[in-house]
Amino acid sequence: MNRGLGLRALVLSFALGSAILGIDLLGAEEPGQKVVRVGVINQTSSSTAPVGYSAFWQRLRELGYVERENLVVEARWADNQLDRLPALTTELLVHNVDVLAAWGTPAAIAAKKATTTVPIVAVGVGDPIGAGLVTNLARPSGNVTGVSWGYSDIAGKWLELLKETVPRLSVIAVIANPDNPVNRGLSRDLEAMAPARHFKLRVIEVRNQEALDRAFQEAQHGAQAVLVLPDLTISADRQRLTALATRHRLPAVYPARSLVDAGGLMSYAPDFDVANRRAADYVDKILRGAKPTDLPVEQPTQYQLVVNLKTAKALGITIPESILQRADEVIR
Repeated sequence: MNRGLGLRALVLSFALGSAILGIDLLGAEEPGQKVVRVGVINQTSSSTAPVGYSAFWQRLRELGYVERENLVVEARWADNQLDRLPALTTELLVHNVDVLAAWGTPAAIAAKKATTTVPIVAVGVGDPIGAGLVTNLARPSGNVTGVSWGYSDIAGKWLELLKETVPRLSVIAVIANPDNPVNRGLSRDLEAMAPARHFKLRVIEVRNQEALDRAFQEAQHGAQAVLVLPDLTISADRQRLTALATRHRLPAVYPARSLVDAGGLMSYAPDFDVANRRAADYVDKILRGAKPTDLPVEQPTQYQLVVNLKTAKALGITIPESILQRADEVIR
């Protein structure tokens, strides 16, 4: 047998066998089959994931990313222990993630402090400029971009909803986490708005779930309504939070419709599913080569007013027709 022909036959046989097994002899990857690594840092727990979190992953699947095929997810959860965020973020970076998605302001701040090179998509940050994440929404510098919830734009709406709902309203208790920079900024903004609307605010600080009972007991003495500011620690146990408001017979406005689903009276908030899907689009753009500086920080474009008439009945109050007509959804 010709030795040259035998060698060529052996190479051809090995190549055919490799093709059957899916081995690329040249080391080239099929289009769309590059494996990417997405890091996720979140201040809550996996059992109390932020509203809209599933919409983020659904959108990534629509864009062609499938875990255990071309996507590796490295996720870390702080279980509402904010002091764990820096170490968890550093741990994530050891895995050489291509992009880091950070949910909530404390997680985004921890991510920015941990790296200046890995692209960061901040999700659900109330005030990206105030938190020091970017200096300009339209042209973010550095390695951070994302999707903001834009709460400062709708804070006045929360006050107006309570004013319309509660007759002779004079005092509103504001449940706020002083460790959350968004809550600190919103508290200042709300206190500046209150005099023109002819009522006072009492800011009650809540740093953990254990403080909620005391906060509502304090609110019950002197306040006629409650405004709960957006904070993942405060709203971690949605049923417990809304049940406390009902037990103390305090009409409350919340910053997420999931809290109304859990028994809260009403909410006015961004459409979190839409916003989280946009965050997934940003992750996709970065994985395809875009830089954070190419992607303006997005503000919400769709908001939802949701009212729970079952809770109104339990509280013994009547929701004005003016609110019901504006509501995107009424739970009866």
